[in-house]
Amino acid sequence: MWAGRGKTAVAGIGFSQLTRTHERPLGQLAIEACRAAIADAGIEPSQIDGLATHPDQPFRGAGNRAGEDLVPAAFLIDHLDIGPEVEWYAQVSAGLIPSAIIEALNALMAGACTYALVWRAMHRPAGTYGAWREPFAGGDSQFTAPYGYTSPFQLHAVAYQRYMHRYGATREEMASLVTNSRANAQLNEAAFFNGTPMSVDDYLAARMISEPICLFDCDIPVEGCAALVLTTAERARDLPRPPAYVAAWGQHTAARPTYVNYMLDDYMACGASTAGKLWSRSGLGPGDVDAAQLYDGFSPSTYYWLEAAGFCPEGEAHAFVQDGRVALGGELPVNTFGGSLSEGRLHGMGHIAEAARQVSGRAGPRQVEGAEVSIALDGSPLLRGAGLLFTREA
Repeated sequence: MWAGRGKTAVAGIGFSQLTRTHERPLGQLAIEACRAAIADAGIEPSQIDGLATHPDQPFRGAGNRAGEDLVPAAFLIDHLDIGPEVEWYAQVSAGLIPSAIIEALNALMAGACTYALVWRAMHRPAGTYGAWREPFAGGDSQFTAPYGYTSPFQLHAVAYQRYMHRYGATREEMASLVTNSRANAQLNEAAFFNGTPMSVDDYLAARMISEPICLFDCDIPVEGCAALVLTTAERARDLPRPPAYVAAWGQHTAARPTYVNYMLDDYMACGASTAGKLWSRSGLGPGDVDAAQLYDGFSPSTYYWLEAAGFCPEGEAHAFVQDGRVALGGELPVNTFGGSLSEGRLHGMGHIAEAARQVSGRAGPRQVEGAEVSIALDGSPLLRGAGLLFTREA
């Protein structure tokens, strides 16, 4: 079991507006989310003495303008009224936002800071972005790019097609999962698709992006930011909000052979590695989890996490999500906030925030009754995926 279990906690959560337009610069949205998290924690900005983020943008050709394309630590040091001096900060470029949170947890336990602010700011540039524009294709890309096989949704479509063929899954079954997330978003005022319900027929009629991935299988890109304040369990107990204690973290970091494309088996192996670390470090298991926030940058990733983490046997997620089993009030509520599909693409920060809210009893109308354990698994379960496990009690 991890020696750090229950020694750190999420004390504050904050969101900016999530929008598709550029009404305000990204840096301003990040400041809005960070101030909201600090206020939610019940502390003063001057008490923040640690910072951590994953600032990079996920698309090819992304810009590097601080405060516009991304929000690095230096930007907040200069523009957010914290201090008087930051004792510690970190920026990571792998593992998505859980890696930055893990850095903050270790810093808190080491005494390098007392209150750590962690944020993820996501930029949505105007127009089409991420297309292949390089004149040459080297490495693995020489076998794919010349034939138009360059986008993440195409890579995910290949594995999902294999899953459907191997296990007999159907798009009608996936509709149950995707519409459940949209229904949950109607209870989340921060969600981009709050106020826009979706029916099974809406899902099935959506245009194809890369068969069998349709428009509503893809997360909704937004401009916005989410932030957390973390501190030690001792300090968190004295703050006004109920804390969410960190029971364990896990990452998959093993070496990987060179493949042109990830295969379905890779998702299973990498996801099982990440989840296995959470179970062994916490002393808990899938049966202890009351709410699961499972990454859905593309909807099939949620299937893979359900199976790889042991919530259902391999090949059975498409059946597991039927008949209200993953709905609020079901056997295992999944993506109770709407997920990336309906809240907006925050690279897993929304999942982590919701997992913390559930065990601290602060999820409002989407609260899972009696939630004691909640999990957030981030990234499609591939190399560098990561997760966090939260408990109501330390």
